Amino acid sequence: MLATYSSFSTGASAALNVWTNTRVLINYMIMAHDQEHNEHPYNDLPSEPALRVKALETILTRKGLIDPSALDKIIDTYQNKIGPRNGAHVVAKAWSDSNFRAALLDDANPLLAKLGYYGRQGEHIVAVENTDEIHNMVVCTLCSCYPWPLLGIPPSWYKSDAYRSRTVREPRKVLSEFGVRLPEYTTVRVWDSTAEIRYLVIPKCPTGIDGMAEEALIKLITRDSMIGCGLVKSL
Repeated sequence: MLATYSSFSTGASAALNVWTNTRVLINYMIMAHDQEHNEHPYNDLPSEPALRVKALETILTRKGLIDPSALDKIIDTYQNKIGPRNGAHVVAKAWSDSNFRAALLDDANPLLAKLGYYGRQGEHIVAVENTDEIHNMVVCTLCSCYPWPLLGIPPSWYKSDAYRSRTVREPRKVLSEFGVRLPEYTTVRVWDSTAEIRYLVIPKCPTGIDGMAEEALIKLITRDSMIGCGLVKSL
């Protein structure tokens, strides 16, 4: 009995190590891609992250712990199928359906569950809306809590010490460094994500969208705008 338990425990520990290493690799592969295409003052990866990512991938592949093709599929899912697309779908529905928008702001979770956007890292989502008077932005001051089912894996800058500390102290300055400059009369409200509550920002709806299809609206909505650190694309 003890031998059986010991064997099970060893196997479980090995499986956990493989999963942990794989998660680290996936995170860094996506973060490296994100940094390559988005230069923010908050990027915290080394200057040549691709080399370190490739080294880790090579080691795990040689040990037979990962399948590179499976990793590619996972990364494609989070970048292109989940990524920020799910969140953009929710925002587009809120823009085009006032009843949906009101219900989303009142209690997002039943609506998100119906759409299939729930699970780990997204058990309790609160939606907050940007207006002319209030601009919302999201940070996680303790770690990197983020609504994965809606926005995919968090960008590297969201996890950086600089973003996490400065957003609370000087949110307007941080926003300006992302290219977001707000009128003085607009109040900036910072929401601190936790393991219990994560936030989705509903960006301010642009003018001239009447009659636009949902799919066309989705293309206007950026990931950063749903964190509160960017604006939607102009028509």
